[in-house]
Amino acid sequence: MIITTPAVIRRLKPIIENISDDAPVRVLFVCLGNICRSPAAEAIMLETLSEHNAAEGWKVDSAGTGNYHIGQLADPRMRAHARRRGLELTHRCRQIREHDFEDFDIIIGMDDNNVRNLRSLAPTVDDEERVMAMADFFGSHSRYDHVPDPYYEGAEGFELVLDQLADATLNLYDTVTSLRHPEEA
Repeated sequence: MIITTPAVIRRLKPIIENISDDAPVRVLFVCLGNICRSPAAEAIMLETLSEHNAAEGWKVDSAGTGNYHIGQLADPRMRAHARRRGLELTHRCRQIREHDFEDFDIIIGMDDNNVRNLRSLAPTVDDEERVMAMADFFGSHSRYDHVPDPYYEGAEGFELVLDQLADATLNLYDTVTSLRHPEEA
């Protein structure tokens, strides 16, 4: 069931229409350090795609706007909380690169600072249009306007982020699928 707002659908529709039928939908999740939110979003999205037998139709990755943790695995606390949900976070942290704007159709920032940084890094105005906020895809977590950074929080912060990301990635999948294959919606 799609919960995405009409405004988000209007922004997403031309992006999806520009993807050829035989090409995968390419999504990049971005947070500050690429050690908590974005690698978790990547893993949850991959799990969602697996559950819907849709992994072959998508390319999913994550990155950070900062260069603090390049080459490291995700934060051990996030890995532990994700593991309790059956998710393994194996991504190695990397910083976003200019060519990511060519390599990905949709670039999703976890909070307003990430979105602002991504838009300032975008090489063209068209590239800026592909930057969206994760909160754009919140359904049951719509009372929030961003995915908070759990780095300085306790266990409940990591659990909240995982709940938000599970909600948003499923809604992202449903929305993109309905735009890409309206006959199946």
